[in-house]
Amino acid sequence: MKLADKKELLQKYLHEKGLKSTTQRNDIIATFFKTNTHINLEELLKRVRRTNPKVGYATVYRTMKLLTGCGIAIERQFGDGQTRYEHIPDDSHHDHCICVKCGKIVEFESQKIEHMQKEIAEKLRFTVTNHKLELYGFCSKCSS
Repeated sequence: MKLADKKELLQKYLHEKGLKSTTQRNDIIATFFKTNTHINLEELLKRVRRTNPKVGYATVYRTMKLLTGCGIAIERQFGDGQTRYEHIPDDSHHDHCICVKCGKIVEFESQKIEHMQKEIAEKLRFTVTNHKLELYGFCSKCSS
């Protein structure tokens, strides 16, 4: 889904919920879509405040709930007690390798894994609606 489509989907979602597009909400959304990482609320708040120092934590929290609610952001838990957010991928599904020492998160794509998951689901007569694969271990720096 392209950024323009995401923005259109969000506007439709806000309208359906009877919510307005505010300056603070727009600043948070713009900052979120500029990120290329899995960002937590505190990191996002820090970045947004560079543009708009008046934005509060609760506004960031509610805005991210809106983005996940309308399906243009994903909430992620990587086993460290923090909730992180990422964009819905534009083109394909991806999975994650997570370093248990430094917290580094690496995204990867594998058509072979995707195909195997589909085969397994078909064999078990299981309809998959969503899935995630997370591999935990040590990155190259931390395993030395």
